Amino acid sequence: MRHHLVCLPAVLTVALTGCGIATTGPAPAGPPASGLREPGSVAAYAQLYFVSPFGVQAVARRVNSPAGPQQALDLLLAGPDAAERARGLITEVPPMPGPPTATAEPGAVDLYLPVPVAKMNGGGLGVTQLVCTAANAEVPGGKQPPAVDVRVHEAGTPGVWTVRCNAAGNVIPVPNPSQGGS
Repeated sequence: MRHHLVCLPAVLTVALTGCGIATTGPAPAGPPASGLREPGSVAAYAQLYFVSPFGVQAVARRVNSPAGPQQALDLLLAGPDAAERARGLITEVPPMPGPPTATAEPGAVDLYLPVPVAKMNGGGLGVTQLVCTAANAEVPGGKQPPAVDVRVHEAGTPGVWTVRCNAAGNVIPVPNPSQGGS
């Protein structure tokens, strides 16, 4: 007990003196915060999918108004911007004889590819980029992107296949797609 009482003043002295850091006044921290929206403003973003060393990654691009599937695809086809390239993002959408096109209806997007997927160099990630970008665009019908059916039409190939882009950015087949897109 006596040993504890002898140590108490030493402990209190150390605790009260702090750790040797002198007090200072306010330090300048740079300009005021930016990037915050003004009250009442509505910012619109297009969600585009590029490829990183870790797989397909979504990025948000500011646009003037909500982007439909075709507008989002046009942004995707322009490739990553300088900031996205600096983060290591690339595109795996190969050059094609014409641009892919997309039309939307309630809850669905029809994606028209100018070549069959089998003839697209490295087509797997490129197709994922196209499908997920189209599904995450402004699609009428109020469905969340993972519930949007993307019907893929390949030039020169009969039939249509339907897929969805899940929340992780993976393309998954739709076993029994609805025909009307409801």
